[in-house]
Amino acid sequence: MDFSAFKMLTFDIVGTCIDFEKGVLDAVRRIGGSAAAHLTDDDIFGPYMAGRDLNYGRSSEVFADVYVHLAQELGLPTTPDAARDFQLSVLEWPAFADSVEALGRLRTRFRLVAMTNADRTAYSAYAHRLGLPFHDAVTCDEAQCAKPNPEFFAFNRGRQSALGYKQSEILHVAQSQHHDIGVAKSLGYKTCWIERRHDQVGYGATPDPASFTEPDLRLPSLKALADAVLGAA
Repeated sequence: MDFSAFKMLTFDIVGTCIDFEKGVLDAVRRIGGSAAAHLTDDDIFGPYMAGRDLNYGRSSEVFADVYVHLAQELGLPTTPDAARDFQLSVLEWPAFADSVEALGRLRTRFRLVAMTNADRTAYSAYAHRLGLPFHDAVTCDEAQCAKPNPEFFAFNRGRQSALGYKQSEILHVAQSQHHDIGVAKSLGYKTCWIERRHDQVGYGATPDPASFTEPDLRLPSLKALADAVLGAA
């Protein structure tokens, strides 16, 4: 890929830069204790995604309800304290090990813009965890929609075009085929699929796409992207 064509990289955050699967699994197993000891990752991911579908509001507000749905399905504690614990854990989801360094390297060459289905409150926590690498960010509460809604991309395109950037100068970087790669490619963006689960089976806690979209570039990590652009350290 000729990276000289791009002036901007837009990033999905949760799942691409932030390891939400680890955050969810760690919180459920900690809160659930012995009742969660026998649960596999997929046992947890299924009701987690169903709970999120039922409560797709602001991430800094609705994850207590996501937890209650998950806990009822799995026979885990549903006390207010347990739900509050899970809600607060969302703000503490960890970054992938390579994210901070890779984003810092990429910032030296490109304008970096976050495009996240998290709300501004949650995004603020993630941005600080990532070392504040982004020049700009679009969140679901500001766009008033969530990916894969094409209007989310239109909101950001208008925002960046006001500063003189063209769609042809943007590479969209994301982990989710469902939320990002499929819709971005259909809208004419160049895409880089960060295949975070390249060594695992299935899509984990991300919904399966209706159909697989072949990205313009396919890499296993953000470090691999930074290496491809700037060369290995």
